[in-house]
Amino acid sequence: MKKILTLALPLFLFAAPLWAASYKIDPAHTQVLFKVRHLGISSVTGRFEAIEGSLTFDPQNIEASKTAVTLDVSSINTNQEKRDGHLKSCDFFCLEKFPKMTFTSKKVKVLGVGKFQVIGDLTLHGVTKEVLLDAQFNGEAKDPYGNERAGFSASASLNRKDYGLTWDKLTEAGGIMVGSEVTISIDIEAVKEKN
Repeated sequence: MKKILTLALPLFLFAAPLWAASYKIDPAHTQVLFKVRHLGISSVTGRFEAIEGSLTFDPQNIEASKTAVTLDVSSINTNQEKRDGHLKSCDFFCLEKFPKMTFTSKKVKVLGVGKFQVIGDLTLHGVTKEVLLDAQFNGEAKDPYGNERAGFSASASLNRKDYGLTWDKLTEAGGIMVGSEVTISIDIEAVKEKN
């Protein structure tokens, strides 16, 4: 048995880097949701429907993982056309000047089994700031067409005013119409690229 292990170890070490795989995000099975307080008494939720990106993931070496994602700001959807138009205006996202939002990872820190933090740069409204995503690996599966897929969830919180999204109005009672804190919830399904 010891002899077998001795012979197998070099093969194991040689094969380990091959476990890392490249994936393309599947926009049809991925969602980026956000929530922000309205009048301090309720929340408005919305989503970005156009997303593209890739990631490199190795479940045996999660800290070596990387991702780069782009969101099309024009795809914002809060289920209210007038509000969506206002969000696309230069009161908020200024779509005509900043049509894309990007996230590029810089570091991954493992927290436990399947749980990790992704630290990266979020560029939004012409401003780039570092954000931290609490993330989870949800597993792998093969679809009916033989494609290998991996699932991930992530969440984050950020202050919209840090990115120059400062529009606001006070209510008659002096309350704030739109909250500053935005919570983000992400579910990603990605397809393993074939060699």
